[in-house]
Amino acid sequence: MPGSTTRIFVSNLSGMGVFDLDGDNVGRVRDVVASLRLDDRPPIVLGLVVEVVSRRRIFLPITRVTGLESGQVITTGVVNLRRFEQRPGETLVLGELLDRRVALVETGEEVTVLDVAMVNRRGREWQLEKVFVRKGGGGRLRRRGGETLTVDWRAVTGFALAEEQQGAATLLATFEQLRPADLAGVLHHLSAKRRAEVAAALDDERLADVLGELPDDDQVEILGKLAEERAANVLEEMDPDDAADLLSELPAQDTERLLALMRPTDAAPLRRLLRYPEKTAGGLMTSEPIVLEPDATVAEALARVRQPDLSPALASQVYVCRPPTQTPTGTYLGLIHFQRLLRDPPYTLLGSIVDADLRPLPPQAGLQLVTSHLATYNMVAAPVVDEDDHLLGAVTVDDVLDHLLPEDWRESLPHEEQPAGGSAAGPGATTALRGRTGGAGGAGAPGRAGGGAGRGVRRRA
Repeated sequence: MPGSTTRIFVSNLSGMGVFDLDGDNVGRVRDVVASLRLDDRPPIVLGLVVEVVSRRRIFLPITRVTGLESGQVITTGVVNLRRFEQRPGETLVLGELLDRRVALVETGEEVTVLDVAMVNRRGREWQLEKVFVRKGGGGRLRRRGGETLTVDWRAVTGFALAEEQQGAATLLATFEQLRPADLAGVLHHLSAKRRAEVAAALDDERLADVLGELPDDDQVEILGKLAEERAANVLEEMDPDDAADLLSELPAQDTERLLALMRPTDAAPLRRLLRYPEKTAGGLMTSEPIVLEPDATVAEALARVRQPDLSPALASQVYVCRPPTQTPTGTYLGLIHFQRLLRDPPYTLLGSIVDADLRPLPPQAGLQLVTSHLATYNMVAAPVVDEDDHLLGAVTVDDVLDHLLPEDWRESLPHEEQPAGGSAAGPGATTALRGRTGGAGGAGAPGRAGGGAGRGVRRRA
């Protein structure tokens, strides 16, 4: 490691790659864990929260880090793959300190924390010694153009005090480039209070995308802490199948109240989806596939396929129906695969190339039949058609996998019982499936149980 003057601002570590001594990728940095002291001495850095390939978050003690330069973190070959759980007395620097309102000791002026710098003093010991702040940070309508300055940790006070309404603008700016699934992982590992604050700072469309990637409990908790009008707006922005799944977790009276607040055109598809049992084609499907009339052209179909908001699975097929083209449609005629669209001239009419031989799924088809259908015909999506030949929607492979995988699949390590080719950190790494290694001192510590969080909306019994 470099000498005692090495200083790194923590926001620069966000998303940085972590590699072992053999150059094999371990994962990416998602946060820094520190221990705040009771006096004004700088906090000790305990380690890094690293997201490995399976999206599980693990704890990497700072004593195992041998290099923090050139845009990457170098660690020793021993990696503990047990899931990270925050302990009492530990603070997540990015998740909990950014956007905090603290006061300058000298003047008492309130400032907002924009970043924190960790400094290497000796060996592999790091401390949080500098704070980058912005003046004019008081109140909910905080001024964004205030003077910024970097001060010593001892020059500010208030980190140990509970803050009732902490902002989230700086934290979100740090994670701005994350995909919805990765940002969902960030939210999942924050405290319930901080999770609600970050959710409140997201715009409706971004929050809708993130909600669809969270476990059911987190979705219900976040939705329950939003004002009802905003909750309805977020549901309108979600994919219909994800919104219906979320509403199905709520008591009937809460579901009906939110549906009544939504635009009728957005609520109607959700009411239809909620009529079907969860693990059936009707319960799994989305009501917004690509639907075109038979006299539409290949060029029109490709223009619809190119829409950036479509998932790859939905973009793989175009469904041809008589009008109306909104689900439930007129008579379903068949489907056209994306590859077929690429092979035909742009002026070709869809009615002349439609595949009418592949039988669609009925809405009451069970999960096993849906899975077998997709596997048999090597498809990533399948149409769902009722007995009157109306297209109701399409089932995509990602929704099927959500119901086939264990409930905690987002945090489960693949092949955890018997890692292939060494550990998840690479062939050269040694995997230690023990209790988490301690912080700066390196001592072992007993495991802990995580705590639950209360919700504003009750789960349906």
